[in-house]
Amino acid sequence: MQLRKENILIVDDDIDILELLQRHLQSWNYHSYKAVSVKEAVTILRDTKIDLLITDLKMPEIDGFELIKFVSEHYPKLPKLVVTGYPSVQDSLSAIKSGAVDYLTKPFTKNELKEAIDNSMSITEEKRDKTIVLSEEKNKAYGEIIGNSEKINDVIQIIERIKDNKATVLIKGESGTGKELVARAIHYQGKFARAPFITVNCGAIPENLLEAELFGYLKGAFTGADTNRNGFFQAANGGTIFLDEIGNASLAVQARLLRVLQEKEVVKVGAQKAEKIDVRIIAATNSDLREMIGNQTFRDDLFYRLTVIEIDIAALKERKDDIPLLVDKFLFKYGVEYKDRFIKITPEALDVLKRYNWPGNIRELENIIQRAVIMCDKVIGVEHLPEHIKYTLEFSDDTLQPLKVIEKKYIEKVLRASGNNKTKAAKILQIDRKTLRQKLTN
Repeated sequence: MQLRKENILIVDDDIDILELLQRHLQSWNYHSYKAVSVKEAVTILRDTKIDLLITDLKMPEIDGFELIKFVSEHYPKLPKLVVTGYPSVQDSLSAIKSGAVDYLTKPFTKNELKEAIDNSMSITEEKRDKTIVLSEEKNKAYGEIIGNSEKINDVIQIIERIKDNKATVLIKGESGTGKELVARAIHYQGKFARAPFITVNCGAIPENLLEAELFGYLKGAFTGADTNRNGFFQAANGGTIFLDEIGNASLAVQARLLRVLQEKEVVKVGAQKAEKIDVRIIAATNSDLREMIGNQTFRDDLFYRLTVIEIDIAALKERKDDIPLLVDKFLFKYGVEYKDRFIKITPEALDVLKRYNWPGNIRELENIIQRAVIMCDKVIGVEHLPEHIKYTLEFSDDTLQPLKVIEKKYIEKVLRASGNNKTKAAKILQIDRKTLRQKLTN
């Protein structure tokens, strides 16, 4: 029996309903995935390309409304069908307002389910594109790329232009800015989404093994090669290979990569015969490749082959307007993972995050939110943020001031935090009350 290409995710805490829906979907030749909670559903969504979400509304811990909102923000192309046993006009309106395409009440017939699925799956590309535009106006999610800043919109526009061809791409940006997310968006938002996407960190594989890992090898090619083996390029055939930290590749590997780009073929280590290959190459780097060319550690001919399309990813400090959206994403992710609930953040704590300059970029922000979710109960406050973030705010480049002024501001902040209790404030500052008075009057 020929299976359809569509993947459908079913979310319901009732196992019997899950089994019933899955049997119906199998009879219509759909691929189906089951989740008994929103937490499990989010995990599947991150790892699998889903074409339709079918979800119940009333579920423990996190309900279906929140899942629909999450999907609408993070996967705007994905149609959503609500199936519920607790029908009400208000729920119906709320579900549609949150982004659901259709609403089906339990119990339902097989034909009613099929009609609802057909209706949900029949959203035209024009409507889906409109959904993306509306999402960008509000919240902005393109694949896993989050942001509504001008710099992120510029990146999304480039991805839209190149996603359906196999032009070579070089993504540049500091560590932690999300270069792999951009590479994944190029692949998974386009027509090659069902082809392989293979990630290779050129900096994580020892130089003496990188060539064999990339191109494969024949038995006996070197010590330990006890069988023939394909490399990452063969695994990515028909799809995309993402070469992260391309600047770490040796000159020998660079020469082999140039051959792949020029001849569309690879030669396994120890082999004489080349194999034709159809792979889109996306490379990424946080190094200055032009400087490396000047130092003769990167080939200029490979550089120009890689930069058919060049994408620059801005550092987080250059797009701070995106911080609230990123925070929302991580609050949902780790709230579900660690607390089985939605975690909120106070305006004061969010303001601290927006004023920090984030040398570690999005990766650092995610780690901070992950830690704060673990440390808080239901709401993240300033007290749940690391001291270095709160402390360094006083020394940001745009607020350079005399040391005495900065010291006084910090003392006043400690006083406010301690309820203007000078004894407590002095203890926190590790000075006596007399010194505290002197510093406040100077």
